[in-house]
Amino acid sequence: MPSTARIALNRPLRRLFDYLVPEGIPLEPGQRVKIPFGRQQAIGLVVETNIEPPEGITLKPVLKALENWPALPNETFQLLSWASDYYQHPLGECLFTAIPPALRRGRPAIQKNDDRWQACGSSAALPAKAHKQKNLLEWIAQHEQGVKNSEITKAGFTRPQLKALLEKELVRVAAPESASPQSQQYSESIAAPTLSPAQLNAASQLPLPDEGFSASLLYGITGSGKTEVYLHYLKQNLATEDQALVLVPEINLTPQTVARFKRYFGERILVWHSALNDSERLNAWLKIRNGDPIILIGTRSAVLLPFTALKTLIVDEEHDSSYKQGEGFRYSGRDVAVYRAHLNRCPVILGSATPSLESYHNALAGKYRLIKLEERAGEALPPSISLLDIRSRPLEGGLSRPALQALKKTLEDGNQALVFVNRRGYAPVMMCFDCGHMVECPRCDTRLTYHRRDRAMRCHHCDYQAAATDTCPKCKSEAFKPVGQGTEQTEDILAAHFPDTPIVRVDRDSTQRKGSIQTILEQVNTGEPCILVGTQMLAKGHDFPNVTLVVVINADGGLFSVDFRAPEQLIQTLLQVSGRAGRGTKVGKVVVQTCHSDHPLLRTLCNGHYLDMADQLLGEREAGQFPPFRAMAIFRAEADTMEQSLQILDSIKPLTNTPGIEVWGPLPSLIARRADRHRAQLVLNTDNRRRLNKLLTSVCQTLEQKRFQKGAKWMIDVDPQETG
Repeated sequence: MPSTARIALNRPLRRLFDYLVPEGIPLEPGQRVKIPFGRQQAIGLVVETNIEPPEGITLKPVLKALENWPALPNETFQLLSWASDYYQHPLGECLFTAIPPALRRGRPAIQKNDDRWQACGSSAALPAKAHKQKNLLEWIAQHEQGVKNSEITKAGFTRPQLKALLEKELVRVAAPESASPQSQQYSESIAAPTLSPAQLNAASQLPLPDEGFSASLLYGITGSGKTEVYLHYLKQNLATEDQALVLVPEINLTPQTVARFKRYFGERILVWHSALNDSERLNAWLKIRNGDPIILIGTRSAVLLPFTALKTLIVDEEHDSSYKQGEGFRYSGRDVAVYRAHLNRCPVILGSATPSLESYHNALAGKYRLIKLEERAGEALPPSISLLDIRSRPLEGGLSRPALQALKKTLEDGNQALVFVNRRGYAPVMMCFDCGHMVECPRCDTRLTYHRRDRAMRCHHCDYQAAATDTCPKCKSEAFKPVGQGTEQTEDILAAHFPDTPIVRVDRDSTQRKGSIQTILEQVNTGEPCILVGTQMLAKGHDFPNVTLVVVINADGGLFSVDFRAPEQLIQTLLQVSGRAGRGTKVGKVVVQTCHSDHPLLRTLCNGHYLDMADQLLGEREAGQFPPFRAMAIFRAEADTMEQSLQILDSIKPLTNTPGIEVWGPLPSLIARRADRHRAQLVLNTDNRRRLNKLLTSVCQTLEQKRFQKGAKWMIDVDPQETG
């Protein structure tokens, strides 16, 4: 009886497809196959083999296996299957997330300039006149371990001859084990960094790679040298044949981090982020899958890659919201990393100066080991933080007179300063002071931001753009003025006050070109007096030893938000940006402008002890019965009208009627219309995560069978980072 395999496709479908397996094609889970799908051919991944074929249905056969080894090894396959179930996303799309684009399109799993080929057929299958192809095949057959592309060309053969053999399926890519990648030696440059007593104490508490699974939360204040602890730990404990993964939140942090790691590990360092081209992704993927003893530095999706010798995971800045995927497969890179370490039976280290309340709660509950590093590296001391009440004070570009005086003194002393403005553009609003008109986005429920450099009005939600005007579009009055501060406006005001000082703006607009962030960092690292002006991009992981003053334009944004996570995110941002001050031998100072200097959270901020604030916020979360004390999921709906969106959620709500699960809504989202799509949500909250997961699976399976109006869609977000 022919064997049957169950195949997953890279489609948004919560179902798998059964195919016959022809004799002579051995398959196993995780393997890439080519299959007929409708009138086309598609690339699939094997999920199960030897299953019971359905009765009364004639199955199509698998056309061929693209490799004789699984693209997704067992542990990676288990990880993605778990993630599919936990985050309620179709298995096929989850599995293909771990496959680079070239392999999704059916390209051979061949490493450019380093391919290794084996013979898998007889030269008798070749035409009599194909002498060169026959000679090549017989030559390849003499090398059991396979031969590289470079060796083939050195022997006098050509790529077209090899391609002809590949098309006739007489050669194949060597299995990873045959390539013996562990035999490859990587040169490592220098010895482990020398640690301070505090850093050594923290490093000594970290579990070793061969001690099995454990999760450690490394709480290290800004400037305490967490990266040196990571480097020392890997240098001392990672075997030469093992792999490690270091996750960083954003691509902008990658070059700086890579440079520091390459100094100690040389060519053993590999990178993974969204800016790699298809060939770079494929080559990196093959090294990871082949078991090369690399240390991978990557953003969120790197945690899903098919490691075969992973012995340590490090999640740097573990609190960062960038680790949560916002669209499609909405997984948390941090949480998946913890489960991956569990599957790999190896340690995971979560590092942050401002740990997420979820991780801190796990540490207090004993699930994670809490390791504290509360001294700055070298002779640096934590900066002093003071609140500057700006009520009734005149402001220029958002800056008060005391803040401008502090900046002046810093520059006169030969130091650098940083001004934090969490809005890009020139001003968030353009308003007519005669008729009150404000320019709104025609596609979103939000106002357009004025970008003075480009004379443009832009929506930061849908990228709509229009030309800026000097007069009110409604009443034609010339009393049409910018309201509020953005990085451009603050840059202009500072340039006017300090004409002889470089003003360096760092936001998404100024760093769009490739290499621009490196150019900016090089300018700042000269140590010459300058003022950095920027958004949250400046708050993350950068080391500016000559910055001695940080000015926060306005700290009040997250104090009164309807999002329960806003106070946590506000405090994390303020402490992270404050941590850029005084990282060298000079004393740092932070001035936080606010209209609510008596707010208890901001007053606690002045002490600089994040864990005290985390305890305070956890108490508020527990009283309100919010995560991490309860599990949360949100059903979101989008449609051409709000009525359609609410109708989708109204049809979902009866399906969620389960004891112990609270349901809030449906209600319009905070930004109810975005890019002409009307958005609403239904929130589920419970103290029983297992019950919630079971309910979500049932509801999603039911919704999969329902048909909604054209253009209307629903999605599920488990453990949401945004509740609006």
